[in-house]
This record gives sequence, C-alpha cells and structure tokens, in this order.
Amino acid sequence: MATGATKTAGAKELVYIWEGKDKAGKILKGELRAGSETIVNVTLRRQGILVTKVKKKSFSSSKKITDKDIALFTRQLATMMKAGVPLLQSFDIVGKGHSNPSVSKLLQDIKTDIETGSSLNQAFRKYPLYFDSLFCNLVAAGEQAGILESLLDRLATYKEKTQAIKGKIKSALFYPISILVVAFVVTSVIMIWVVPAFKEVFKSFGADLPAPTLFVMAISDFFVQYWYMIFGGLFASLYLFFQSWKRSAKVQRVMDKLLLQAPIFGPVIRKATIARWTRTLATMFAAGVPLVESLDSVGGASGNILYTEATKKIQTEVSTGTSLTNSMVGSGVFPNMVTQMVAIGEESGALDQMLGKVADFYEAEVDEAVESLSSLMEPLIMAILGVLIGGLVVAMYLPIFKLGAVV
Repeated sequence: MATGATKTAGAKELVYIWEGKDKAGKILKGELRAGSETIVNVTLRRQGILVTKVKKKSFSSSKKITDKDIALFTRQLATMMKAGVPLLQSFDIVGKGHSNPSVSKLLQDIKTDIETGSSLNQAFRKYPLYFDSLFCNLVAAGEQAGILESLLDRLATYKEKTQAIKGKIKSALFYPISILVVAFVVTSVIMIWVVPAFKEVFKSFGADLPAPTLFVMAISDFFVQYWYMIFGGLFASLYLFFQSWKRSAKVQRVMDKLLLQAPIFGPVIRKATIARWTRTLATMFAAGVPLVESLDSVGGASGNILYTEATKKIQTEVSTGTSLTNSMVGSGVFPNMVTQMVAIGEESGALDQMLGKVADFYEAEVDEAVESLSSLMEPLIMAILGVLIGGLVVAMYLPIFKLGAVV
C-alpha cells in the first residue's frame, strides 16, 4: 500500500475538464488537476458530484511562453515571497492566476520538481529555454545566502529593464520596416495591374513615349512575367538570411558588426548593448557572484556577438589578475565614460553601484535616441515614399502631358 501511495504522489499531474451533476440535479462543469481520470472521479464523488464526463485538457492551442511572461512571473514570485507566502503556495497562486495555460503548466511542473526534493535553481535549470544561466545562477546565489526574495526582486527588476530596452529598440525598427513593406506591396500592385492598363492606352497614341515611361513599363513587364519569382525569391531569401543569422556564427559576427556601424540605428543599438551588459554585470556582482563567474553570463546577455567575444577576452584577463578596467579598455568596445566609471567603482569598492549608474545613464540615452529617431524617420520615410510613388505617377502621366501640349 505504501508503495502504491508513493507512486500516485509522484505521478505527473495533468489538467482534466469534467462535467457532472450535484445532488439537486444541477449540471456543473470545471477543471481539476490530478494524476489520472480515476483520481478526478474519486475526488468529485467525495464532493457529492455525479461525474458524467471527464477528458484531458489539450494545451496544443496554448500561447507561446515569452520573456515578458517570465519577467511577470519573477516579479509576482518575488512579491509573494516578500509578503511571507511559502514558496510552493506562491507557485500555486501565480500559476492558477496566469492567463497563459502554458505558463501555468510550466509552473506546475517546476512545483512538482521542488516537491520531489529539487532546489529552486535545480528545478529552473531543467527548462533552459525559459530560464538562462544568469537567471539560475542568481537564484542559486539567493538560496545559498538565504536572501532568495531579495535576489528575485533584483532579478525581476533586471528582467523588466531588459524588456523595456528591447521593446524600445523594436518599436524604433518597427515603423520604418512596416512602411517599407507597405511601399513594396503598393509598388507591386501598381506594376502588375495599373501600369499594364496605361500601356494599353499608350498603344493608340502612335508617338514615341518618354524615357521614364518606357523604363517604368519595362519594370512592369518584368513584374507581370516573373511575379512569382520575385515574391518567392524575396521570401526565400529573407527566410534563408534570418536562418543563417540565427545559426551561423560568421553571419552573426558580420551582421552584429554592421548593425553597430549603421549610420542611424547603430548608435542606439550600441547604447542598448552597453546598457544590457552593465546592468547584467551589476545585478550579478551585487548578488555576491564572483566577478569571473559573473562574466560567464554577461556576454550572452549583451545580445551582440562582438561584445560576447570581448567579454570572453575580459574574463580570461581578469582570471589572470588584470583589473576589470584595464581589461575593458583593452577590448576596445567600451566608451571612455564607461571604463572611467568602472575604474572609480573598483577603487571605491562600489563596482555594482557604478555599473548600475552606467546602465541607468545608457537606458536614458536609449529612451532619448528612440524619441529622436521617431521624429527623424517620419519626414525621411515620407520623402522616400513621395519620390517612389510620385515618380511612378509622373512617369505614367508624362505621355498624357505631352499629348495635351501637342493638341
């Protein structure tokens, strides 16, 4: 009997949807987390419910778990633990209250791991897709030092600030990219359907057409004849490019370098990268993680392969006794202001505070840069669209103007 009970307790719980009737004959519906349908039936029978249907809930249509979900979960868990709520109960409250079923299932699985004897950081390490080494290392440091709620609070703040920076960069890039996509679609529609209609009209003119009109008509003929190759080739090229960017270290290095050197967006991306780098190192160092170990997580968190490579070089030099300031200066990727602040932090013994101030400064710089970009991009994009669409319209109306002048 004892063996059977242990086996049931260790079974993986699933969510079941049930229907039944109470003693008055009223139809009831609900969800219950249990190890099997039998347990669902027994539990409901004890509550005086006659079960008519039980089925396992499918999570196939669940939403994907995003970084924003993990940041929200970290903040909620930190708040619960600071309020004195026990860890397992905190997981229950956060999991059941989450709008994304995938997050609820993930938290329930982590809770089950903790109940079977795993520490919190060991349970997180089983899901590296959602909890990176930085996250797990900070949780481990908090557990060892007995300040888990403080570390979770610091980690939640770090996640929120990182998400805010990523969101600002995405919003800065979204507007021009969306406008360019719309411009391409509009141009394609004009080339495939509008210009051929003008071409039929121009055939009856019996006169030589202006060079701009002939050029636009030649492009239109190409679009009409090879539209499937143009669209197919474009989508295939974009897919292959992004896959190469994701999987090839060489392509990543080239693209990350180009992004940092881009005339308009480069400075913003560089500031955002430095903000993430300094924020990550400040968070790790303040948590009591040794500097060399902290640098393990910092490079990957920067989001740029050039900074990842520079961090590995810095880590090697620091482990052999070189100061962090000299190592950062030698890497050649940090501005003078950053290295000077780090030097002051090392001399005063307040490195985490100085790194935090650098992160605050660059996050504010990113905010200002994104606002400036928005005001700069609008007239620039309108000018490009005006030249593109206006040029097409003028090219197609030139023969009509010429004909009107002759008449």
